[in-house]
Amino acid sequence: MDFLPYCTCIMAHVDPIDRLMRAALASDGEFVATLNDLMKNDLRISVRDLAEQSGISQSSLYKILHGKRSPNLSTLRDIVRALRKYYHIGEENFIGLIAARPVLECVEERLAEVDGHRMRVREYPVHTMEDAIAAGVRAEREGAIAIVCAPIVSSIIEQLVHVPVATIVPRESVQRAIELAARKAWI
Repeated sequence: MDFLPYCTCIMAHVDPIDRLMRAALASDGEFVATLNDLMKNDLRISVRDLAEQSGISQSSLYKILHGKRSPNLSTLRDIVRALRKYYHIGEENFIGLIAARPVLECVEERLAEVDGHRMRVREYPVHTMEDAIAAGVRAEREGAIAIVCAPIVSSIIEQLVHVPVATIVPRESVQRAIELAARKAWI
């Protein structure tokens, strides 16, 4: 794989459950807006569908979705569990790819075939080293059978998880980035 910082490729998809959890931590309003967006635009499911899948009454979900009630921790867990079923999270083996957005945008294949086995690649976009470390732990918790990440965090992630960790070594792109930097410096 060639990871170029200036390539144009397919946009990476942000994990919907992660989006929902971040929104829940931010505010009730953001949680409601994100949940509504996931239900209407991503999944195209009704409140009734979510109620059936989560075991939460329709009336409770309506109250949450209209800001009349904040979800308690148990309700939040039930919603996340139900959404994972819709997104099929945890149902198949995958490799977690932890990288900055520009690197993820260069990944053209979301399925890898290795020795005759098809493996899904799930992306974990990060901005800081701390984000990368947390993403490594989250990837393992979500069922990753292996993790791919940058060399700067791979040794730390290896100490925290119990799955194999591979390091991205962008040989060719490093040389191209050096050349690009030199050209920019000369301009």
